[in-house]
Amino acid sequence: MPEVESRELIAADLRVLISQIESSMRRTATAMAQEHRSDPESSADVFVLDDVTPRYARAIAALDACRAGLGHALECLSEASGTL
Repeated sequence: MPEVESRELIAADLRVLISQIESSMRRTATAMAQEHRSDPESSADVFVLDDVTPRYARAIAALDACRAGLGHALECLSEASGTL
């Protein structure tokens, strides 16, 4: 497989992974919102200390870090080949 074609396939894989991570982030945010709406104690005046928000927030932060790392890998690959 020629080097250029190989880099293009790697770049395509990275773009797919970034897209999947962004989709997971949206699903996680939606699940967090739904869980808050189904909570009978949720209101603007009530704060629940053992809220599920930290769990979801950590998951979203980890996904965001993965997305950033993949984006950086894509940039490095692009720099090495000109542009992809």
